[in-house]
Amino acid sequence: MAAKKSSSVRPRSRARSKRSASGRRWSQHVTESSDAMDLEPGVLARRDPASIARSVKRSAERSRRRKADAFRSALSMITFYVNRAGSKLPRRQRERLMQAKDKLRGLFHRPLKNC
Repeated sequence: MAAKKSSSVRPRSRARSKRSASGRRWSQHVTESSDAMDLEPGVLARRDPASIARSVKRSAERSRRRKADAFRSALSMITFYVNRAGSKLPRRQRERLMQAKDKLRGLFHRPLKNC
């Protein structure tokens, strides 16, 4: 008869879950402590893409902590938010943020992406 696994065998799985928990927080740590520009609280949760674009543009132009030009920083900030949220971001909000990126391109007088 084979012996059952005892509870002393299981701590490895708990150790893995601790590591993955800290790994899940990596992007939060980057957001809070990096030299990224500062956004108004809740700006990326707004319903109006034009409002999001104007606010992100304003933040990018005022920021002294950004490494790239204002357009690139603003576009990267929205992209980072979308990627960080992943599948938890509702479809409608993802669409709004994609529209905000297009509005941002217009505000900076950059050509729109070819669809």
